[in-house]
Amino acid sequence: MPSEPNPEINHVLEFPGGYTRSTGPVIGRFLTELRAGRIVGVRTAAGKVLVPPLEYDPATGEPTLTTPERTAPARDPVLSHDFVEVGPAGTVREWTWVGEPRKNHPLDRPFAWALIRLDAAHTSLVHAVDAGTVKAMRTGMRVWPRWRHDRVGSITDVECFVPEVTTIVANVRTEYTVTPGAALARYLDALTREVFLAGRCPTCDGVYVPYRLSCPQCGSVIEEELEVGPAGTVTTFAINNLPDPRAPQVPFVSAYILLDGADTPIIALLAEVPPERVTEGLRVRAVFEGGTVKWFAPEREA
Repeated sequence: MPSEPNPEINHVLEFPGGYTRSTGPVIGRFLTELRAGRIVGVRTAAGKVLVPPLEYDPATGEPTLTTPERTAPARDPVLSHDFVEVGPAGTVREWTWVGEPRKNHPLDRPFAWALIRLDAAHTSLVHAVDAGTVKAMRTGMRVWPRWRHDRVGSITDVECFVPEVTTIVANVRTEYTVTPGAALARYLDALTREVFLAGRCPTCDGVYVPYRLSCPQCGSVIEEELEVGPAGTVTTFAINNLPDPRAPQVPFVSAYILLDGADTPIIALLAEVPPERVTEGLRVRAVFEGGTVKWFAPEREA
């Protein structure tokens, strides 16, 4: 007969009161400096700065300290020859994204584990980077430490690293009133009737929209009015990734559209089509709402 599977047995390994070890002069100095809000490395005989500091040079096995050191930082802000203050900023050399943090992770939201080369150091430090989103992470990005207020002398005194500030958002809003002239007033009035009003130059025969009273090419007075559109052709376009209150979503497309019967294009929003499917030459038609053009959308086959 097949034997019954062995039952699972849960075990717990614990050191009551915590596992205590002495730090020594190198790690002790590193942790004490962290408590003071500074990061230090140790300089090897070859001039390399190791961060975190090591008691022995990994290349030669020789001790890294050449002078007696206290575990507490000196009152003199100048460090010894062996210890070197680094950072606090650094550069991300490699990284991996943690989309679902676990209980013992340093942050309760998605973050990156990263190898960070602090300024003046020759080795990299592993720490968390709070970038907000995976799209914000990249190799080569500059980061700065975010310190805890209740520092105790631990690597976790650096709560995490955060990206260097490279952009700012300035809210811009200006209110103004436009009084349309005779030509623009006629054009806007026609839009309330879902009509694009244009003018034809009697000299060069150019058809201009919006309607205007004089030809921009030859200066002749325009008196002839005619309707153009409401369909047209996309001549060029741009995909925008910044929010716009008029746009249906982000990203959205703004396009120059040459209305049927016109010689000059107008600029307008383009919607009801994925941005990646917009092409030059796309046929579109105006969508009116509230007495004006809401946007243009691809023409539907009859």
